Amino acid sequence: MQSRNPVLSRSAAFSPGGYATFSPAAVDQLETQYAAPPATGAQTGRMTLDDVVMKTGILFAVLLATSFVSWKLDSIAVVLVGLVGGLVLGLIISFRQSTNPALILPYAALEGLLVGGISNFYQQTANGPIVGQAVIGTLAAFTAMLVLYKTGVIRATKKFTKMLLIAAVGYLLVGVANLVAAILGVGGGWGFAGTGPGILICVAGVAIASLFLILDFDMIEQGIRNGAPREYSWLAAFGLMVTLVWIYLEILRLLAILNRR
Repeated sequence: MQSRNPVLSRSAAFSPGGYATFSPAAVDQLETQYAAPPATGAQTGRMTLDDVVMKTGILFAVLLATSFVSWKLDSIAVVLVGLVGGLVLGLIISFRQSTNPALILPYAALEGLLVGGISNFYQQTANGPIVGQAVIGTLAAFTAMLVLYKTGVIRATKKFTKMLLIAAVGYLLVGVANLVAAILGVGGGWGFAGTGPGILICVAGVAIASLFLILDFDMIEQGIRNGAPREYSWLAAFGLMVTLVWIYLEILRLLAILNRR
């Protein structure tokens, strides 16, 4: 029986069939949806950790392929192509925050040309398999930083980020000075890095590069929390690759100095 109360009779919520009336089929459908597991990031078009891992693996596969070619060719021209081309593409990707794989994949290829040539050069100047040691050292640094980040020992706070960026700028300036010194023949062509204090600077370079992984991990986690679109996994993989290559080259240079002929 319909209520004659003027308040209730004029409200759709209390009128027969006027508000939230569901058929048995509709109720069953809603119950099925509620019982279903939550949608994954892939289903909603959002970035996930699996996406970042997969994209990073693809980039390193490309990098390793071209680095092998560069190692075999042993050509300074190939290394220069990788250096200049990689620098240009890297700046474009960084400033545009591009998620386009058509830019990021060629960058990985150019980076491989550079890494392969430099690795070959350092290996020729050293005693022992320093390239393999540098790869192991890079994996060890990655694992250590990941553990420190996940356990909360090191956090990407504003203070930490500011101090790390200042350290990176200082190390860059030292690197430029070291390049000039190497050209002038200081340290037997190794610059300040070929001296006792210079070796400590190389160790500092490895530490600074490794700590940048903390910022990468935080960026990836933040992107996932923010529900960033799936294509941003390419940009996250790009940042992770740049840092890992930096760590590898710093470790390789340190090993080459310590084991130079």
